[in-house]
Amino acid sequence: MTIMEKFDLTGKVALVTGGAGLLGAEFCLTLAQAGAAVAVVDLNAEAAQKVSWDLTARGFQTLNVPTDITDPVAVQAMRDAVLDKFGRVDILVNSAALDPKFDPGHTAPGSSGAFEDYPLAAWQQALDVNLTGMFLVCQAVVVPMLAQLGGVIINVCSMYGLVGPDQRLYQRKGQPPHFKPVYYSVTKAGVLGLTKYLATYYAVRNIRVNALTPGGVFNGHDETFLQEYAARAVLGRMAEKDEMNGALLFLASDASAYMTGANLVVDGGWTAW
Repeated sequence: MTIMEKFDLTGKVALVTGGAGLLGAEFCLTLAQAGAAVAVVDLNAEAAQKVSWDLTARGFQTLNVPTDITDPVAVQAMRDAVLDKFGRVDILVNSAALDPKFDPGHTAPGSSGAFEDYPLAAWQQALDVNLTGMFLVCQAVVVPMLAQLGGVIINVCSMYGLVGPDQRLYQRKGQPPHFKPVYYSVTKAGVLGLTKYLATYYAVRNIRVNALTPGGVFNGHDETFLQEYAARAVLGRMAEKDEMNGALLFLASDASAYMTGANLVVDGGWTAW
């Protein structure tokens, strides 16, 4: 097998949660371009439909499955819909997550994000989506993978699952303080724990489980944020939204056949200091 053949996903079926998100939509396109049929799974039905339509218009096989990943019944139904359409699931990309945004187009968090009075309800909601949702999707999708005698799971983490947030990035002179909230680092660290657990649990069942850890991705951030972020990153800039795609394809394909339980960090050197 040539090196390019190792990256080929022809005949594979991929399922991407958070498939309508900034990175999720990129992941869907990447997997489709590599030859996979792609199930676009997202809570936002309209956005998921648009991603699916765009892929179909390009000639790719796709399915749109709006799903609340915190609902075990909905997750089972989503899995069954993908199996009904494609007959198998070879690749699962867990990209769905709550992520407090500070870029244009997103309102400021409902609370300041300060730890001292962070709302319990917001903490619980984040655990439900970022960890329990991932648990439920993995639990559902490994069933056909076991029947197929193999599969690949990629859990999307964050550099803030490895290091604490630099809260200085989120402050603006003359404005009330805002913070990247506690749940984000805690749940993303939990993603790594789940990844290692599943990798070792399925060690002899031909199911590989790895994590992909992006750094900050540009999405119209203001100049102040860009400059302050760039000063912290070894490469001196934020990532573009397509700069995780190569790593994603590597992990999804036979090019990474000897990797499991690993964490592939694509953060512009943020965690290298």
